[in-house]
Amino acid sequence: MMIIRIGLDTSKHVFQVHGVDESEQAVLRRQVRRSEMAKFFGKLAPARIGLEACGASHHWARVLRGLGHEVVMMPPQYVKPYACPGEGRGQARQERRD
Repeated sequence: MMIIRIGLDTSKHVFQVHGVDESEQAVLRRQVRRSEMAKFFGKLAPARIGLEACGASHHWARVLRGLGHEVVMMPPQYVKPYACPGEGRGQARQERRD
């Protein structure tokens, strides 16, 4: 089980991590605190990590590249199709429609 690609959703304190293997099966779903990020990713084998381009993502991209990972930053409009419906602000909009 080797993780080849990781999706990272950054936030203020707790980040969501989702990793898949060669057969595109989810093998990693975890929350990681900001203070644990470098330690957590330092233990993983180098992988391709995708994250949404924002102010803080440039900092995390430098940290992750320093640990040997390949980082791909995507514009927010490319990340939107991957967001789960009913989460965050989308959920509030859906509740208002009901």
